[in-house]
Amino acid sequence: MGLEQMDIKGKQLDVNMIQKILPHRYPFLMVDRIVEATDRKVVGLKNVTINEPFFQGHFPGQPIMPGVLIIEAMAQVGGVAALNVKENLGKLAYFLSINNAKFRKPVVPGDQLMIESELVKQKMGVVQVHAVAKVNGEVTTEADLMFAFVAPSQEQPK
Repeated sequence: MGLEQMDIKGKQLDVNMIQKILPHRYPFLMVDRIVEATDRKVVGLKNVTINEPFFQGHFPGQPIMPGVLIIEAMAQVGGVAALNVKENLGKLAYFLSINNAKFRKPVVPGDQLMIESELVKQKMGVVQVHAVAKVNGEVTTEADLMFAFVAPSQEQPK
């Protein structure tokens, strides 16, 4: 996959740079740009367009971005920081828990999700982040996310 470690602190990352950190690809890469990065906080954005494949069935005539995909976008923004740490490089992040999730406003085509993900705890290969997604400065979704890092299997599925 060509995953590599970069010094992201104080930088903005385009989608090509994000793909050097995250293993996700179309149609499951949910981050278009990282606009801010510090040691503990990463801010990313997701442009929500009518061309998203999930809008075909969620919901015809009244498209709304599924909450689980907003949560996934929030986790990917947090993963940009966590997977850029030397000991996590090249690993996969597996969800352990999603707590205190609140969906406050629907996200629709044309919205730009600004996602703030802040590291709360990191211990023994487990990371906890608090993430908040906003549209036009208004909170749409927030949650506490916890995931573990595992090395990908060397054996490829047949």
